Amino acid sequence: MTLHLDPRAPWVISTHDLGRRPGSMREMHLTLPAPADVGVDMIGVPKDADVKLDIRLEAVMEGVLVTGTARSPLRGECARCLEPVTSETEVSFQELFFYSAEDAAEDDSLLDGELFDLESTFRDAVVLTLPLSPLCSEDCTGLCSQCGVRLADAEPDHGHEVVDARWAKLQGLVTEHNNDQES
Repeated sequence: MTLHLDPRAPWVISTHDLGRRPGSMREMHLTLPAPADVGVDMIGVPKDADVKLDIRLEAVMEGVLVTGTARSPLRGECARCLEPVTSETEVSFQELFFYSAEDAAEDDSLLDGELFDLESTFRDAVVLTLPLSPLCSEDCTGLCSQCGVRLADAEPDHGHEVVDARWAKLQGLVTEHNNDQES
């Protein structure tokens, strides 16, 4: 059973103007709402954020070649200090949507009549460019491993006296011994 695309869905685009005439071309400039879950654990494109697309549709013998760029905002958190991170990304993509399954390999994209869905092409292009560990700045010092304070906001001499657990019991003896000598 083949699922048919909904022509009203935001990422579904019609190739009707091209016909099946190789060499015919159309350029489009669109702003579409970002789909949900475009990202990795620490950063991604916010759902429904404006994605600006510049695409070119070209009819070729086998199908429609879609080439373009997408610009979208990114939102996430710093992998070191967990502060919010915002930026933008611009990705390029190219996908051939085949007219028929006979011409296409198993993982190739197919046209549904005159329609194709650009969402998965956009998603794949963005996710491949995202950093797995985004940073608020290249020199982010992160969080204190003892108390969790953000080191960029802490005093320059921030630190904690750490006693090796193997010597912890002796620590009390040193204090008692010093107190005995002072008396």
